[in-house]
Amino acid sequence: MKKIEAMIRPEKFDQISNTLIENGHNAITVTEIHGRGEQRGIALQFRGKEVMVNLIPKVKIELVIEDTDVEEVIGLIKEAAHTGMPGDGKIFVYDVERSVSIRE
Repeated sequence: MKKIEAMIRPEKFDQISNTLIENGHNAITVTEIHGRGEQRGIALQFRGKEVMVNLIPKVKIELVIEDTDVEEVIGLIKEAAHTGMPGDGKIFVYDVERSVSIRE
């Protein structure tokens, strides 16, 4: 099994979530996070002054899936999250050694 973590733009969350659900990937964990990538923040205008924002709001989506679904899920996330602008996000893939259900 693999764990996929995707750091994405908040405004793309609904589109990504709907795409995953439509393709049978229902179980996700979502966390609101702040961070920065290579662009090192963004400049915003506030009351006529330029203000640097070093940590940009993002959403982290986590899924644990079968090894055979990794490339499909990466493709779905990339397609739904893509704007072509800096800050589209990153996807990380990790090995999952074991999963235990608490309910059982």
